[in-house]
Amino acid sequence: MVRRSQRSGQSSAGDISALGDEIHGASLLAGAANVIMQLARRPVGHGVMYSPVATGNIWEHPIKRTRTTLAYLMTAMRGTDEERRALRKQIDRVHAHVRSAPDAEVPYNALDPELQLWVAACLYRGVEDTYRAFVGELDDATAEQLYQDGKRLGTTLQVREQSWPADLAAFEEYWGKGVQLIEIDEPTREYLLGIARLRFYGRPVSWLLGWFGEFITTGFLHPPFREAMGLRWDERRQRRFDALLRAIRLANRVLPRALREFPLNLVWWDTRRRLRTGKPVI
Repeated sequence: MVRRSQRSGQSSAGDISALGDEIHGASLLAGAANVIMQLARRPVGHGVMYSPVATGNIWEHPIKRTRTTLAYLMTAMRGTDEERRALRKQIDRVHAHVRSAPDAEVPYNALDPELQLWVAACLYRGVEDTYRAFVGELDDATAEQLYQDGKRLGTTLQVREQSWPADLAAFEEYWGKGVQLIEIDEPTREYLLGIARLRFYGRPVSWLLGWFGEFITTGFLHPPFREAMGLRWDERRQRRFDALLRAIRLANRVLPRALREFPLNLVWWDTRRRLRTGKPVI
């Protein structure tokens, strides 16, 4: 079960929400699957692919892009209100430049709260999926607490608190409707396959580990996204995937917390240092 923090009205440096109680470095294995889920909405996909912000381009700056994404997640999950506000200002400044041309085939705007809600919903779904994969099943009360704290994933962006579906039942209804809007065109599919196969790290890494990246990414994808990507899956692959998750769960039970959380704890230390000293995170 999630170890619940004692919370009052305002967050403090030691106040961790249920969302941030269980952090596992192994959750990075599900990262590419979550990116696919987010970009399965064409405006989000095109906004990322054609963004003019070069410093956030994963193909040009893969390490920086990974770090900033993890910094956002850790701040949303473990940050104080002040830390989340400071990071949101940095994100907004970057997102203000990400908008489509007037004649674009697919209109997009990175500050669109509805699209940001979809991104946040995908991130929450990813947190839930990795919790179940690496920790275990959630009872109803803990699942609801985790979900309520999940609104931080949206409010650290432009999503208003009242826009977050009221409870898990409302979220499942929202999610079901959102899945109906999945549309992955061929350019987006090729872009996402490149991420799944680790091509942004260069040919040697992709050649050695691309097959594993595609396998683990396909395993974490929900079936509608898997089908939209045209990725193959069968019972044999599912058995191998389940066996891998069992092995990671066993390892998590014996690893010291610092190792279990690595490298996310290192990213969080660096993010807090940057926020405290006024250095850019994004």
